[in-house]
Amino acid sequence: MLQLKDASIFQRESLILSNVNLNIEKGDFNYIIGKTGSGKSSLMKTLYGDLPLQEGSGSVVDFDLNKLKEKDIPFLRRKLGIVFQDFKLLNDRSVYDNLMFVLKATGWKGKTQIDVKINDVLDKVSMKSKGFKMPYQLSGGEQQRVAIARALLNNPEMILADEPTGNLDPKTSIEIMNVLEDINKTGITILMATHDYALILKFPHKTIKCEANKVFEVI
Repeated sequence: MLQLKDASIFQRESLILSNVNLNIEKGDFNYIIGKTGSGKSSLMKTLYGDLPLQEGSGSVVDFDLNKLKEKDIPFLRRKLGIVFQDFKLLNDRSVYDNLMFVLKATGWKGKTQIDVKINDVLDKVSMKSKGFKMPYQLSGGEQQRVAIARALLNNPEMILADEPTGNLDPKTSIEIMNVLEDINKTGITILMATHDYALILKFPHKTIKCEANKVFEVI
């Protein structure tokens, strides 16, 4: 599902992480931890094509990161569901229209198919009755549920979640983790960056740490 071998992660000319070796199998749930600025987000950005892989080799959901071209990135991102800390919903349109916008942008046609898909993903995150609402009418936890629903629209093989509970209170964070756990149980691989150690204790999974320009598994 994901493999990095002797990879170096750069932000422009700055080396962020060096000699990264990472293997994630289908169906895994892995955390990435580390202090702010330790390279978690840069690693994520490399995986979804926002930063080029300049050294070493890597592949994610059958895309070779060394050979990734600009035109390939939309196709890579259809196989990856990406969830951000700040939700990134469009505030000028309803929850339903946020999801429809993504489907139309990725080539979906036919109102019935679109309706069925939107209802399906909203149901998976327990938001089926909120499709008509505007994002600003929702709580932070509800907005994050919609963001997760959006990540599921194109049946991704893997979800990259970058601090998905970072803006949420502890109770809501647990609710979001339960949603992600349920998604993982359907066979979707999850890689989640977090600095919430309480969540890691409550929902234990293999944990990878970024520290001092290195990436290593925490035993």
